[in-house]
Parts: sequence; C-alpha cells; structure tokens
Amino acid sequence: MATAGKANTNMEIAADKKLQKYIAMTEKALTLVRIAAADKNSREYKSAADFLQMAKNYLSDSRHFAKKGDVLTAIAAASYAHAWLDAGARLGLFKVDNNSDLFTVD
Repeated sequence: MATAGKANTNMEIAADKKLQKYIAMTEKALTLVRIAAADKNSREYKSAADFLQMAKNYLSDSRHFAKKGDVLTAIAAASYAHAWLDAGARLGLFKVDNNSDLFTVD
C-alpha cells in the first residue's frame, strides 16, 4: 500500500504543477490579447469582449476550484480559459502579435 500512496502524491504534485503552468500561461495570454475591432458597437467587438470575459470567468473559476482543493476541475477550468483566448485569436477577434508560443495563430 505504501506504493499507492506515493503514486497518489506524485500525481498530486504533477497535477499541481500542471495547474500552475496553465494558470500562468493564461495570465500571460490575457496580458497580450487586444480586441481587434475598433468599433465597440460591431458584432466582432462584442464577440471578442464576450470571449475575453469568458476567459476571465473560467480563470476565476479555476482559482476557486484550486482553493477548494479540486485540482482536476481547476485544471479543466484553466484550460477552458486559455481555449477561449486561443479561439478568439484564431478567429481574428484578438490581436496577439502572432505569438505562437501561447496561441495557434500561424
């Protein structure tokens, strides 16, 4: 049984590292995205603002679940947060300076 406990500890450590990586990646991505549309009344601007808000909401959810100790749900929420930003970049809703380290834009 000692082996199973050690495996759980290793998985927990790996999950915590993955969570911190995804949160940091999403926080960095949030500092880089700029809404591409200039007209705040345009459909594109409103869609971009919605994508951005969804990303912020999911990142907030991730932190909430992490505080509760639900690391797997926190990882999922952080992944969703970044996915909203990445999708917005792919669609051209965000300017991201072709940063292929954080976005699938090239």
